[in-house]
Parts: sequence; C-alpha cells; structure tokens
Amino acid sequence: MKLLATLILLSCTTLAQTPDLKSMSGYPKMVQTQVTAWIEGAANKMPEEEYGFKPDPAVRSFGQILGHIADANYLFCSAALGEKNPSPDVEKTKTTKADLTSALRDAFAYCNRAYAGLTDANAAETIKAFGQERNRLGVLWFNASHNLEHYGNLVVYLRSKGIVPPSSEPKPK
Repeated sequence: MKLLATLILLSCTTLAQTPDLKSMSGYPKMVQTQVTAWIEGAANKMPEEEYGFKPDPAVRSFGQILGHIADANYLFCSAALGEKNPSPDVEKTKTTKADLTSALRDAFAYCNRAYAGLTDANAAETIKAFGQERNRLGVLWFNASHNLEHYGNLVVYLRSKGIVPPSSEPKPK
C-alpha cells in the first residue's frame, strides 16, 4: 500500500511538471520524467534478493542494469551540461538495492539539471559528446531513449519474477 501511494504521488508530480509539449524541448523532458519514474518504480518493486537475477548468463543482472543506467545518465547529461562526467562507476561499485536505488536517484537528479536547462533556443547548439560535435537535443533524446531501452529489459526481469512493472499497473481512478 505504501508503494502504491508513492507511485500515485510520483504520477501526480510528473503530471504537475509536464513541459510544454508544443515546444521542441518539451517532449524529451516529458519522456525522461516518465521513464525515470518507471525505472525507480521497477528498482523499488524488485526484491533485494533478486538484484543478482539474470534471465541468461550472458546478460547483465537486474542490479547491473540499474548501475549501467545510472552511469549512462551521468555520461549523457554531463555532455549536455558541458561538464566533466562525475559518474562514480555505479555498475562496477554498487550491488545492494539501497546503494543502487540511491545511485539512480542521484544520477536522475544530476540529469534533471540538463533537461531543465534545455530550451528551444539552445536545443540545436553544438556540444562535444563522445568525441564528436552533436546537438544538445540529440544527446538528451539519446539518453531518454537509452533509458527506455533498459526499462524494457527491467520489465522482462520483473515479469520473470511475477511482478507487474510500473508502466503496466492499473491507472488510479
């Protein structure tokens, strides 16, 4: 019940912060806000004893995916902000549910600065990212799409354990 109340509050917060979807910069902000809420929800729903679960030996564990997501958010968003990547190498250093969920929150909070600073006026500005010149909007869209890709992985892991993922929960009436 406590989790349900938290998810409902997160949904309300997300709706209250919905950016102007008529603007070029609005959609990536909305997508990032939604997918990060789903990822945090997935991280909270999976029992700690399942953080080492891999549906196949050749893939990352549930916990490793969360660490990878945190690291990638630092990578993409530091580029968008024009800052040195501050990632604490989460995937290789964190293994517990508490450490990984905390690291995710920190990474998403860091990224929120990049999305908050995205405007239609600066979206097309050229920035240095991954050894090339790219536009800011593209880098932040890539980050949001990367988060969606790995949320899809997390959905499979949750369903394999009989857990309904956050994006499939019934909507509050």
